[in-house]
Amino acid sequence: MFNAFLHTHEGSWVVLALLFVISYFTRQNVTLMLQRLFYLVMIVTGGYLLYQLQFPGIYILKAVLAIVLIGIMEMMIARKRKGQGMPAMFLLVIILIVVIVLIGYGKIHF
Repeated sequence: MFNAFLHTHEGSWVVLALLFVISYFTRQNVTLMLQRLFYLVMIVTGGYLLYQLQFPGIYILKAVLAIVLIGIMEMMIARKRKGQGMPAMFLLVIILIVVIVLIGYGKIHF
């Protein structure tokens, strides 16, 4: 059961990143709704994984960073649709994704 949630969580990250890029550069509502669905999948599977791993500190940090990342992604899309793009924030999104993935794969630990 743990592996099913782990692979679903990993896969949702990849799909979410693709949906974010598509949603940011096009004005399709379908991709935005799918992106929000994958937020939920990611949060639910991440919560289950946290519970199963008994809430280690590094993964709590990963969860907080992931929620911050979701907020930044939503802000960027909302501002882009209003005509107030935030291209400099792409760097922050990329940095957060890299840090979150490295924590997830155990390359960053304390």
